[in-house]
Amino acid sequence: MAIPSKSFIIAGTHSSVGKTTIALGLMAALRKRDFTVQPFKAGPDYIDPSFHRMVCNRPSYNLDTWMMGVDGVKRTFAKAMHDADVGIIEGVMGLFDGKDGRDEEGSTAHIAKVLNLPVILIVDAGAMSRSAGALVYGYEKFDPKVKLKGVIFNRVGSDRHFYMLKQAVEDRCNAKVLGYIPRDEEISLPERHLGLVMLQDTRCKMQDTRFKKLGELIERFVDVDGILKIVDSGQWSVVRKTAQNPKSLTLATHHSPLVTRIAIAYDNAFCFYYQENLDMLKKFGAEIVFFSPLKDKRLPDDINGIYFGGGYPELYAKRLSANKSLKMQIKDLAERNIPIYAECGGLMYLGRGLKDLKGKEYDMTGLFPYVSKMFEKRMVLGYREVIAADGCPFLSKGEKIRGHEFHYSNIDEPPHRIKRVYQLAPDRIIQGLGEDSFRNKPALECFYRGEGYLYKNTLVSYIHLHFVSNPGFAEGFVEKCRGY
Repeated sequence: MAIPSKSFIIAGTHSSVGKTTIALGLMAALRKRDFTVQPFKAGPDYIDPSFHRMVCNRPSYNLDTWMMGVDGVKRTFAKAMHDADVGIIEGVMGLFDGKDGRDEEGSTAHIAKVLNLPVILIVDAGAMSRSAGALVYGYEKFDPKVKLKGVIFNRVGSDRHFYMLKQAVEDRCNAKVLGYIPRDEEISLPERHLGLVMLQDTRCKMQDTRFKKLGELIERFVDVDGILKIVDSGQWSVVRKTAQNPKSLTLATHHSPLVTRIAIAYDNAFCFYYQENLDMLKKFGAEIVFFSPLKDKRLPDDINGIYFGGGYPELYAKRLSANKSLKMQIKDLAERNIPIYAECGGLMYLGRGLKDLKGKEYDMTGLFPYVSKMFEKRMVLGYREVIAADGCPFLSKGEKIRGHEFHYSNIDEPPHRIKRVYQLAPDRIIQGLGEDSFRNKPALECFYRGEGYLYKNTLVSYIHLHFVSNPGFAEGFVEKCRGY
């Protein structure tokens, strides 16, 4: 059946326009009004959802029509919204930016159309006045099927500045001007090479000050009641007939013989996980237990598998290297065929070494013979579609699964004795997220030879997979762990 959804999308004209800042402020303001707010993030992103979780006290779910498909986006949205009052989706990049220059898949606009939700556009007004009218007018006309209902200006210099911006938009556009955020460096979120600084690194400084101030600024300068009226003005709905009750996702308990315990690395060094991936592991009977490669000297007891996500191992290489007892235990279990799945940062940790920007090399786990090396410039950015090759431990040969890749490191090409179990079709190599994926020839050649490196039951890859694109991967991983 279709249910009303009091939800909206915060989109931007481009990246770094203030989407995260304003989305967090609105989440904080609505929570102060006793709304249960369910956050979402459009596109492949791990960092913004960690801030969403902090403000809303609920997991934030990623929505991406290219990685998850239209039905996958609808199911995830409906499942997460089952007990929420308001849903807020923070967009990715600019409103219409997606897979490439002609295709809307993966864009915030496509999500808006798929879920039939209103869009509030964030405009950086720091260096314009009347031109804002032309900008918003163009966004309205580019795709009239996108319901662009409101505009919020960011980095506004004064009340007079806002008055000129408001005049310019209301003179030519249908969208309602809902307010502004003044120029204030104290509310800017800190950034580093992969995006915003993770919440774990900033929690003490931000928890009681920045988020509170964001909510106060929203209440003072933005028409929150006007936003709620826009949301209530139509039948914004999503089909829930295919959605599962989240309570049914945990199919087993610790005492059930179906349970398999999977240890997941989670700390400042390893923190990139899609919430839906974790839900799906639970759905297939996994009990998740977390551990910290930075702090814990041993893995959790009685585990049947290990999952390493991405993150920032390069920032904590010295501490990771010094934790020798944990490295030895992981390598020993891998040699005894425990299933291990590692993405990006996990791939770096399971190699022989990690070389930082100064050229200093730190010993890692040593399960694989390569050394990962950090670079000042981004090496890779793009969507990926993986085709399982013969011997892939978690998927049958020929099956496909989608994800994305984003990193500032490269690895030595492993020797031929290390098996490759991923392949990419050539037309899937150079595409995604608005630019050519590869910036260097060695990385491109690596994909023509194959990727997804396998040693015994340990699979490592630079690619961050989204399990919704093929639940068989999560099921295959859990089954492999259960058989250990």
